[in-house]
Amino acid sequence: MIRQALFILAALGLLSAPARASDAAIEAMQDYMMFQPYESGIILPQQIDKSVFDAAHFIDTRSADQFAAATIPGAVNIEWREVLDRMDDIPTSQMVILFCNTGSLSAQATFALRVAGRENVLVLQSGFTGWQSTAVYRPD
Repeated sequence: MIRQALFILAALGLLSAPARASDAAIEAMQDYMMFQPYESGIILPQQIDKSVFDAAHFIDTRSADQFAAATIPGAVNIEWREVLDRMDDIPTSQMVILFCNTGSLSAQATFALRVAGRENVLVLQSGFTGWQSTAVYRPD
């Protein structure tokens, strides 16, 4: 009987642990969202002139196959789901621009990094597609 009670208490403890972690994650996201300006964490392709291009570190958050097919010159490939696991590969001392095809997956990656404290990361709104059609500067 005591053994069953201990088992039940241990199981309840394990079940409640994710709820506490989830609450902390929700609180961190709420704190971030409450104090960020509307356009925080966003860059438009039209803002990428030569000086921005030269100063930025580009991360292609698409699949390895998409990256191999075409990307922004100089970009490195870190798939969007891997950005938190590979934070050590993401510079902290310069502007970092994340992109995917349209900006939706890279926006999720950027949000995760910003909530994790990386204020130097931006999402390329409209993604690689937008960069191809409307970036002010595209190296040859």
